[in-house]
Amino acid sequence: MHSALHTVLQERLGCRVPVIQTAMGWIATPELVAATANAGGFGFIAGATIPPNEIEAAILKTKSLTDKPFGLNFHMYLPGADQVTELVLKHGVKAVSYGRGPSKKMIQSLKDAGVICIPTVGAVKHAVKAADLGADIIVIQGNEGGGHTGSVPTSLLLPQVLDAVKVPVVAAGGFRDGRGLVAALSFGAVGIAMGTRFLLTSDSPVPRATLDRYLSSDVDEIIVSKKLDGLPQRMILNDVLRRLEETGPLGLIWLGMWNGLAFRRLTGLSFLGLMKSAIAMARSSGMTLGQTLMAANAPVLIQRSVVEGRPAEGVLPSGQVAGLIDDLPSCKDLIDGIIAQAEERLAALGAKSN
Repeated sequence: MHSALHTVLQERLGCRVPVIQTAMGWIATPELVAATANAGGFGFIAGATIPPNEIEAAILKTKSLTDKPFGLNFHMYLPGADQVTELVLKHGVKAVSYGRGPSKKMIQSLKDAGVICIPTVGAVKHAVKAADLGADIIVIQGNEGGGHTGSVPTSLLLPQVLDAVKVPVVAAGGFRDGRGLVAALSFGAVGIAMGTRFLLTSDSPVPRATLDRYLSSDVDEIIVSKKLDGLPQRMILNDVLRRLEETGPLGLIWLGMWNGLAFRRLTGLSFLGLMKSAIAMARSSGMTLGQTLMAANAPVLIQRSVVEGRPAEGVLPSGQVAGLIDDLPSCKDLIDGIIAQAEERLAALGAKSN
């Protein structure tokens, strides 16, 4: 590869290309993570949506499908986080990713064992805090990104964070090809992270009906709403989201409490465990009681779409970039194409400078 495509990201994570596949709930399965790793990228298992007693099986399944390094995403504030940390160390997982509710003590214990800690943030102040807590690499997600997202576009957030922290930074939000990779590197990032682009591959576990709904979306219908769980989240506008937009605060809290029962079954948490995690989430992230009670809406409604294949009955977290995607390549073809296009752009830029 062109020398500009070799960054500290490959050195730290042991991957061939500076591309990360993010930990999308129920989507970043062992099969997708292994396909990403075998193609040269670095993938994260979506451990945050796997019951704690099934995390080890997911790690072992991934190791059976690839001999390349990979990572695990989990919530440090949830019950069972200590056990997940032990499994990361036991099985030599290369890196962990996390978002809300980071634990300085847990981060330090992972770092002491040589595990690379890579949080994802959506604001400069959160990047600074993440660095202070010991992050080795930080993924910043601009407003274009899918799921929970901030308010600042990637092209503005990235240089702000690069100026504010000393650790390597990976850019996420709006990336799908080699042109985006070159752009991110030119800002000073050490690579890109993509979720929606990996969701829309032939290695994705998402049912075909849901994939088709993503492929048919337009950029301007992939909106940010606070009506799902009280926090800004980018999703494809469908009838379910329209109804949520029309629901009042009390109705949303009631829906969240109802969905909390379903969420408890999904995670294997006891009622006490669910309450403890809700309190910890509220304390660590500054969420209101209403937002905490609404938190169960997201996983339950997302699962209907991406697991059960009922896109009209659930919600569809998505980066705006879905509106520009019309194919389902394999992870290998995707990554090979990104690198080939990036090399073409770099060659063209070099020719112009001469």
